[in-house]
Amino acid sequence: QLTESGGGLVQAGASLTISCVASEGPFDSSAVAWFRQAQGSEREFVAAISRGGMHTFYGEGVKGRFIITKDNAKRTVFLQMDNLKPEDTADYYCAAKFDSGTYYRDYTNWGRGTQVTVSS
Repeated sequence: QLTESGGGLVQAGASLTISCVASEGPFDSSAVAWFRQAQGSEREFVAAISRGGMHTFYGEGVKGRFIITKDNAKRTVFLQMDNLKPEDTADYYCAAKFDSGTYYRDYTNWGRGTQVTVSS
């Protein structure tokens, strides 16, 4: 089970870090990703990290502003979001799967999401 936290309302230009905690399962062999979905829009890939944290991947809209990290000892993945923009407003979902070497799709376990709102 994945549980996201840390969402909230911030102003444009601010920073926010959201977290995803895995309560069960082989976390240290799992790739973990963040996706987001804005109201009326399709779900969008945001970032992913390999099981050991050595490899990270980002969607085009967040490159250079967001950083994903993974702490296997704490069973937690973080998404640090800097220089937030109103277009980053969305529900952010954490997802995990066995690390098979692909990171943009086919995630099997999903959290319920945390809402991030960026005001202009």
